[in-house]
Amino acid sequence: MYAADKLLRRYGDFARVDVVERLPMPFGLVRSGVAPDHQESKAVTGQFQKALLDPRCAYHGNVRVGEDVTIAELQEYYNVILLAYGAEGDRDLGIPGEHLPGVLPAREFVWWYNGHPEFAPAPVDLSRAKAVAVLGLGNVSLDIARILTSKTEELASTDMPAPVLQCLRDSRVEEVHVVGRRGPVQAAYTPKELRELLTSPEVALEVDPASLEVTGADREEMKTHRIRRRNHEVLSKAAFESRQRTAALRERGAAPKRLVFHFFRSPVEIAENPDGTKRIVMEKTRLEPGRDGGQRAVGTGETESVDVDVVLKSIGYRSLPVEGVPWDAERGVARNQNGRVTADDGRPVPGMYVCGWLRRGPSGIIGTNLIDAEETVDIISEDVSGHRLPAVRAIKPGGEGLGELLRGRGVQVVSREDWQVIDSVEVQHGRAMGKLREKLTDLDHILSLVKKHGRA
Repeated sequence: MYAADKLLRRYGDFARVDVVERLPMPFGLVRSGVAPDHQESKAVTGQFQKALLDPRCAYHGNVRVGEDVTIAELQEYYNVILLAYGAEGDRDLGIPGEHLPGVLPAREFVWWYNGHPEFAPAPVDLSRAKAVAVLGLGNVSLDIARILTSKTEELASTDMPAPVLQCLRDSRVEEVHVVGRRGPVQAAYTPKELRELLTSPEVALEVDPASLEVTGADREEMKTHRIRRRNHEVLSKAAFESRQRTAALRERGAAPKRLVFHFFRSPVEIAENPDGTKRIVMEKTRLEPGRDGGQRAVGTGETESVDVDVVLKSIGYRSLPVEGVPWDAERGVARNQNGRVTADDGRPVPGMYVCGWLRRGPSGIIGTNLIDAEETVDIISEDVSGHRLPAVRAIKPGGEGLGELLRGRGVQVVSREDWQVIDSVEVQHGRAMGKLREKLTDLDHILSLVKKHGRA
């Protein structure tokens, strides 16, 4: 959507941009990945909506590239194809037991609490879970920990779907374990996310004081990386304040939820206990100088374990290949040079570009993709000026030709006007419930709704 907006601005009346999306609803990660209580990050959808409603832009939702239409067919209709479908696969730990029931990618849990239609049923039964482990030290891990330990009243006015809110009300989760193979200085989360998680008076933070001690190498990292220094400061202060607050709560007979950070721990096995709980065996690690100038975690051979009911793996994403897109299997991205997709021989594929996580890998925040989109649009402009774009070979190019092709295949395409119907219904239902919007999560219902509107 950033790239679509930039192309419309760059080329004015000469621009025609078609957005093709697998789901009926647009906006991808902002809708399905950003936590419901982070509405300031979701506000960018206002800019995206404005671009999508521009008469020079068309929307083709509920269309699966690679299944409903191929890359080769799109090349027949368009001068430029810009791939921006992100990373919806998951990295594996590569350890025994990681595919047991109750062990799942964090992405599925995040998509569930954000109302992604393909993950509408709860992936785990929180009414039977007392302890949850989140493996990884990124912002997604902290989002999950915050959602699991927050009061539902704090989430009720957001765009979190009502069924999800009810599941969280029924939750019996009393403790969340966050596990990372390196220390608090090297953690990938941001100070803002950390502060949000640690400010709840109802949550008791537990962290081994020894893991907060810093070495000379840590100090060097903290000198050159302000975020790492702030992360350590925020966590150290919160650990001290939490000990005092927790003691006061327990004196009053209150039982706060436990938030336990396990730093310098690398999972080596997940086993199923006789009672159905999961035992995570973790090898203790220490840091050594890495080849990139940082520090890497190495195992010490000493292990310990923790028992939980649910394990969520938040160790990173990977992009998935689509037939017709040259692929860099080692990096897990579309093969490209600065956004130009390249063939096996290294030469650019005329008219094919890539941006976002599919271009550079799953890193950065929402705003990082703005810079990425700007760079890719600049590259497209260079090729336009240099007359390096392929001519369209179809009789009816662009959206008109694509729409005719999809109709002939019986694909129910969700148009921009259809999206406005979905958007309006969600907002109206949400207002009636005292919240921002009530997301529609049943795909059949959504498609039936827009079909009925189309006939009317």
